[in-house]
This record gives sequence, structure tokens and C-alpha cells, in this order.
Amino acid sequence: MAIIVSGGAGFIGSNFVLNWLSKSNEMLINIDKLTYAGNLKNIKSILHNPNHIFIEACIGNEELIGDILNKYKPRAIINFAAETHVDRSIAGPKLFMETNIVSTFNFLNCAHIYWKNLDFNQQNTFRFLHISTDEVYGSLAEFDLPFTEFSQYKPNSPYSATKAASDHLVRSYYHTYGFPTLTTNCSNNYGPNQFPEKLIPLVITHALNGKSLPIYGDGLQVRDWLYVEDHCDAISVVLEKAAPGEVFNIGGWNEKSNIEIVRIVCAILDELSPNKNKIPYEKQITYVKDRPGHDRRYAINATKIMSDLGWKPKETFESGIRKTILWYLNNQDWIHDIQSGNYMDWMQQNYSHRQ
Repeated sequence: MAIIVSGGAGFIGSNFVLNWLSKSNEMLINIDKLTYAGNLKNIKSILHNPNHIFIEACIGNEELIGDILNKYKPRAIINFAAETHVDRSIAGPKLFMETNIVSTFNFLNCAHIYWKNLDFNQQNTFRFLHISTDEVYGSLAEFDLPFTEFSQYKPNSPYSATKAASDHLVRSYYHTYGFPTLTTNCSNNYGPNQFPEKLIPLVITHALNGKSLPIYGDGLQVRDWLYVEDHCDAISVVLEKAAPGEVFNIGGWNEKSNIEIVRIVCAILDELSPNKNKIPYEKQITYVKDRPGHDRRYAINATKIMSDLGWKPKETFESGIRKTILWYLNNQDWIHDIQSGNYMDWMQQNYSHRQ
């Protein structure tokens, strides 16, 4: 028996792979294209684990994916593979179309062909679990109720639009072909291995390097924050317990504004790694021009997964953010290695002109 994980060298995917292999002896086939956000250092500790096989591949490569499926005969597929950064989708939407829609379709279709050739019992137990985002639901006003699994899709960026399209494709394969799919829509993740274009690792790395901490607009955009290990546990529960065709929202019950997040990170850094001149890191905050179409608020109602499957997050934001900051402080080599020329070029192009 085996499972296949796509995007397993990225942020959430690598955390899931590490989490899974710490609890299971089942073979895990890890497929990742190793784009800028995929990093073998994220999974360095398991590269020689006999229950882990890494394959560098694009999920859109139908011939190769078909060969992998037929060789390893998985009982489940978990699809993390995606382009995920909103700013990048605004600057270059075509790549998001290619990865999040076309390649996801190819992957889904290959999995469906593989499933059709399984015997009856194997078909009944097989699952294709698609990992998505709360951003497909659009933006909430200050006093709107949080998103539920029945919320209307209203994506506002090329990123969220392409993820919405992939969600619809997955849904269609269940309703049209009976293909046993599952979809999860999560809130903002944070934790170890997150590429420093995202808010929390960006603030940590910029603060420690004496750089400005860029805040879009007024900084009052609100997000629900989910510690990545809690998310991984939730995915495992969905895979084990959920019926085919189900959709679950996964959230951390932690709504906070961006500026509040930045100030919390700065305060913990002041405690754990103070500036050599004893100047509070908060002094490095700089407000920059808001991003186009910036959603004001996301909030997840995670009642369904709690009531139906018995999952709830273990970490509070206070405990999760401290663990996260300690990880970055203790893994400076990881940060240095990924902040290559490509990453610095991207930061220069997309943030410097907004100062």
C-alpha cells in the first residue's frame, strides 16, 4: 500500500510528508517539480527513509504521472501542488493558469484513468484529496459571518481564480464520473519551511536583517491563521474519515489583522533575539502601496470538520507563532540558502517600487 503526495517539497506539503512519516510505515511517493518554493532541504531528514520515495516531476506530465500511478498503485493521492502567491499571480497570471488549472486537470484525469482500472474494493477505498484555499470565497466585510462550505465562490485574484477553477474540476469528476474526490479549503497557514515571500517569514527574515517590514495599505486586512501542523493533522483525518465528494473548511479560529501579526512577531523577536542596539523591531515597519484587489478579510467557519470528523486545532496562535519564530531563529542556514538571486530579484521588482 502507498499514498502519493504532490507538492511534497513545498511548505504545507513538506510538513505533511514529515508529519505522515512520523506516524505511519506506509510507503509515501513524493512528487514535486522543485520550483522556487519547492526545496529538498525541507525534507532532508527523510530523503533516505525507506518508506519515502522522492520523484522530481510536474503533475501536468501525463505520461510520467501515469507510469508512477501504475508502478506504485496508490490507495490515495493528496494534491498540494500549486502556485500560491497572490503577488506573483498579479505579476504573471499565465503560470498560475498552467499549473493550477491545466496541470491539475492532467493530474486529476490521470488519477481517474488509474482508478477506473482498479478492482471494485480498491475503487471503493481510493481517495483523491485536493488541497485548496479560503481565498476562493472572496472577501468578507468586517461583520460578515465566516465562510462555510456553502459559501459562494467569488475569487478576486488570478491565484484564487485558478484555485477556484481547480476546485470545480475536482467537484465535476466526483459528480460526473463518481471519482472519489475530497476537497479542503484552508485559511492562512504559518509555521516551519514557509518561503519568505509570505507575511510571517518575511517579517522574521527582514527584521533580523535590519530591513523594512512592508505593510500593504493600512495593514488592517484580516486573516484567519492556522498552524501548519494542525492543518496536516486535519488533512489526515479527512483522508481517513470523510466520505467521497465531501468538502471541508479547515481554519484555526484565529482572526487577526496583518499589522497585529507583524507587531506580535516583532515583540517576540525583541524577547528572543533583540536588536543589537536594543531598538524595537516594530520601528522597521513601513507602509507601502496596497496590492491591487487586496481582499479585506478572510474567516473560516470550521464547525463542519469539528462536528463531522472530530478535528480541532491543537495550537493557539500564541503557541504556534512562538514555535514558528523559534524554528526560523534556529534555521538561519535554511533561510540563507533559499534567499537566492531569483528570490532577491523578485523582492526588488515587487516591493521596492512601493516604498
